[in-house]
Amino acid sequence: MSRIGKKPVVVPDGIEIKIEKNSISVKGKLGELFQEYDEKAIKVDREENNVVIRPLSTSKEVRSKYGLYRSLLNNMVLGVSEGFSKTLKIVGVGYRASLKGTDLELLVGYSNPVLFKKAEGITFEVPDNTTIIVKGIDKQIIGETAANIRKIRPPEPYKGKGIKYSDEIIRRKVGKAAASATS
Repeated sequence: MSRIGKKPVVVPDGIEIKIEKNSISVKGKLGELFQEYDEKAIKVDREENNVVIRPLSTSKEVRSKYGLYRSLLNNMVLGVSEGFSKTLKIVGVGYRASLKGTDLELLVGYSNPVLFKKAEGITFEVPDNTTIIVKGIDKQIIGETAANIRKIRPPEPYKGKGIKYSDEIIRRKVGKAAASATS
């Protein structure tokens, strides 16, 4: 069985969880999230301040869904209580970001600025012109939005210019001039 699936999801104070036939809704101070689940594969029960997920069979498909739904439920609880964020860094001479209303404007080496539209449930923060913080309550949408921003100008391996995650390490390649100098 799944080690993750066996752990109960702890529900902090101020979080409401409604378990219906095939859906779960979690409501907290930051918002509300919904998730449908396969009622033929798992059973969701509320026990005091915990939510427990139990598999209904031992097939491979059910065992994989068991841990998945526990992780999704835990992310929903964390999202509506604390929220999630992802930080991006812009590296390059003249590369910068700014907010234009609620949308993000990026100057990353193209002839025109790139305007990135804000998705629903997402907010952007630009503390300085080389840092972008994507915030929200849905972890999946935050990750997807950050990946789409990074895709506009991914970091290149020679000088490291581009948009990268703050904790990402870019493996640098030796350029042509440095390679010929050693031979």
